[in-house]
Amino acid sequence: MTETLSSYVAGGWHTPGATDSARAVHDAGTGELLHQVSSAGIDFAAVDAYARNTGLPELQKLTFHQRGVILKKLGSCLMERTKGYHEISFTTGTTKRDAFVDIEGGIGTLFTYSGIARRQMPNSTVHLDGGIERLSKNGTFVGRHIMTSRQGLALQINAFNFPVWGMLEKFAPMFVAGVPVVVKPATDTAHLTRAVVDDMVGSGLLPAGAIQLVSGDVSPLFDHLSEQDTIAFTGSAATARRLSGLDCLTERGTRFFAEADSLNFSLLGPDAGPGTEEFDLFVSGVVAEMTVKAGQKCTAIRRTLVPEAHAEAVGEAIIAKLSIQGVGDPREKSTRLGPVVSEKQRADVLDSIDAILAGGAHLLAGGREESDRLAAEHGGAYVAATVLHADDAWADAVHDIEAFGPVTSIIAYSDTEEAVRLAARGRGSLVGSVVTHDARFATEFVRRIAPWHGRVLVLDRDDAEESTGHGSPLPTLIHGGPGRAGGGEEMGGLRGVEHFMQRTAIQASPDMLTAIGGEWVNGSERRLGEHPFTKSLNDLRIGDTLESEWREVTLDDIEHFANFTGDTFYAHMDEEAAAANPFFPGRVAHGYLIVSFAAGLFVQPDPGPVLANYGLEGLTFITPVSPGDRLKVTLTAKRITPRETDEYGEVRWDAQVVNQNDEPVASYDVLTLVAKEH
Repeated sequence: MTETLSSYVAGGWHTPGATDSARAVHDAGTGELLHQVSSAGIDFAAVDAYARNTGLPELQKLTFHQRGVILKKLGSCLMERTKGYHEISFTTGTTKRDAFVDIEGGIGTLFTYSGIARRQMPNSTVHLDGGIERLSKNGTFVGRHIMTSRQGLALQINAFNFPVWGMLEKFAPMFVAGVPVVVKPATDTAHLTRAVVDDMVGSGLLPAGAIQLVSGDVSPLFDHLSEQDTIAFTGSAATARRLSGLDCLTERGTRFFAEADSLNFSLLGPDAGPGTEEFDLFVSGVVAEMTVKAGQKCTAIRRTLVPEAHAEAVGEAIIAKLSIQGVGDPREKSTRLGPVVSEKQRADVLDSIDAILAGGAHLLAGGREESDRLAAEHGGAYVAATVLHADDAWADAVHDIEAFGPVTSIIAYSDTEEAVRLAARGRGSLVGSVVTHDARFATEFVRRIAPWHGRVLVLDRDDAEESTGHGSPLPTLIHGGPGRAGGGEEMGGLRGVEHFMQRTAIQASPDMLTAIGGEWVNGSERRLGEHPFTKSLNDLRIGDTLESEWREVTLDDIEHFANFTGDTFYAHMDEEAAAANPFFPGRVAHGYLIVSFAAGLFVQPDPGPVLANYGLEGLTFITPVSPGDRLKVTLTAKRITPRETDEYGEVRWDAQVVNQNDEPVASYDVLTLVAKEH
């Protein structure tokens, strides 16, 4: 009996019985029947309840840092099991080289988001967004934005081409945001996603309810989604449009993010003719995007834009490079182009090629006949690497029809104006690239096409060695695009976490805002007493304050600092020239002298819990300091962030320096590392 792929729902594994609705999945390279996929028998009300009633409260017991620590451990656990994932990935038509992007690349996002959670977010469940807004004359009424976890689940619906990366690049920010996740993988590659989720659950690292997996149809879950829930979709633009009309979106306010297919472009600059390094980089980039994952990438280069003068040379160079790419079994080390994921996908790609040809292009290499020859030779879902040339640069077919396989269309442009318009003709793309060594051309072109693209790569001889290439989204940068590409913005570092949180404007008194946000706000209570530098992290409290003694700044101080440091700028050394400056009354103290004197006023010199000062932020010099002025500093514990895995934490101190007239002289934050115990 053919195996039916199981799902992980409501805390256990569910395997459907025999059902006519099951979809059969075959090995992409051999055509062998692997298993069938169905969600029959799943209680979707229980899936919803398990996420809300178990997953949500368990996740929200954890701080951002604690979630980050779990992600790091989970990444290490999965990395030890990658060999098994690669074996499964071969059945999807993917070579080991190409699967590395999906498997190790996907796991890598867990490490990246672990670092984001632990380094860019507080060890709390409230994330601050931006600074304080003063809302009243006397400062007793202020505002600030905070971000908190949404009180719902996040449903991710993923495409077939990246069954590991596609799932983990969404799971990582969702988990850090504190929302339970339901994963719906694409049917043809669901078995690889299932293997990874099995290990995630089996690791014992995730809180109960943090993740569920539905193999097969997930549409019954839509009836349970409401205003606190989110759907994150990756797939075709047609499916994205259909999902955008769901009742849960239009009537109950479920959030919807889409990352849809797009006709991405790569453009060869006018300066980058044959014989230049950029020409070779361009050709290599196009060929790589055609062959990696057999061109089944949402970021692949569908439109190859080239100057009219170089169009023939580009076509010849691409075909020559494709001719040395090994085609065949993805398990063979020599293979660079494997099959597409299924016979259905093969048929769709070939139909799209035919439609582009009929719509105004001619064939340079590949196409249906060559694809049939490969399929007959190897016995799988093979599509030949296909290069088309647009007869008319503005033919609708080359800009509207995406052949989701190893296919690109060469489109010639006459000048910069036409290049800009052609790049935008895709009606919104995930990524575009321009290969040029001409900074003037790159500047004009990028600025004009940026509104139509989520990401733009500028490639030349200077960055080529370290460039990750046209088609590689990175977890610290946005992956998404406007218009046809869906309008989503996945990953993007901290932005990816904020997608799944609620931004709320809080208006309150400084004391209330300090309590709610967990960070001291100017105007709220200060507590004087024991020097705060003598307190361990565990004893220190927000609002603990030191008010220093006074120190006079003399002319000798200014001259000594100037001569000692070499900073003899005229405003410090020449009375007449300084007085002529509209900003100064005469000779003034160096700003860094003020900061140094302030440190001398607040530092506690004896060994203690303060381990190091690792920086200043937001330093602003406000009122000039003249010889004879007196200075005082007020230092207040502003934010206290214990580190989960270390015996110390970070303390941010608010430093305010004033003169004898109580005028602000300098304002900044001091960053220190403080031991938890002393």
